[in-house]
Amino acid sequence: MTQMEMEMATETGPDNSWKTKTYIIGAVAGALLGLGTAFLLARSSDERSGGPPEVSTMDALKIGIGIIGLVRGIASLGD
Repeated sequence: MTQMEMEMATETGPDNSWKTKTYIIGAVAGALLGLGTAFLLARSSDERSGGPPEVSTMDALKIGIGIIGLVRGIASLGD
């Protein structure tokens, strides 16, 4: 078996189960984090104004940049 064949076999074989587990854990963690964040936003908005939250464009941009930084940090853990 050549080196290329061995690499292809490990990429598609049962040794890739760790990737599936990683995807599932990441998806569940992301969903729970998103749900918790939405709950906290709704609760704080309800306590302050009694209505929907008022998120400015600058606030949304700051949050987006923060999330990008977080994702880059998590992605660098694999190096």
